[in-house]
Amino acid sequence: MSDRSPAFHAVVLLGGLIFGFGLGLSQMARPEVVLDFLQFEDFGLLFVMGGGAVVSAITFAVVPRMFDRAPLTGDVFRKRVKSFDRNVVVGGTIFGVGWGLSGICPGAAYASVGIGNYPILVAIGGMFLGAYAQGYWRSYRQQTDASVSIAD
Repeated sequence: MSDRSPAFHAVVLLGGLIFGFGLGLSQMARPEVVLDFLQFEDFGLLFVMGGGAVVSAITFAVVPRMFDRAPLTGDVFRKRVKSFDRNVVVGGTIFGVGWGLSGICPGAAYASVGIGNYPILVAIGGMFLGAYAQGYWRSYRQQTDASVSIAD
């Protein structure tokens, strides 16, 4: 973490502010709008996600060719390859069920607080508890696997 540019946190904050403002402006921070999308009644979310994907794709294709480091953060550009395994499928399924039940994804949940949807804090609390439980479970499994390896 010490090799990061001093501007790193400011850039992350600015990006989050822009993201949250865009979600609020597009109405995607409202759970009922997201639920309408999930029920194939309103496709506005598709355009919002598509716009973000296009900007990201262009950025990841062009910027590394222009610079050897990220202009604002100073981080080296590199691909982080994540293998497609059981954890990805199970985690994605659990995430999707949570998204469908609550009608909101994590980024939109935070933006939703900004537009006055304070009951969503319960869902945000659930996200934190779920992330904590997963981290605890993973730590427990690593300790268990390490002790089994030592015993062998």
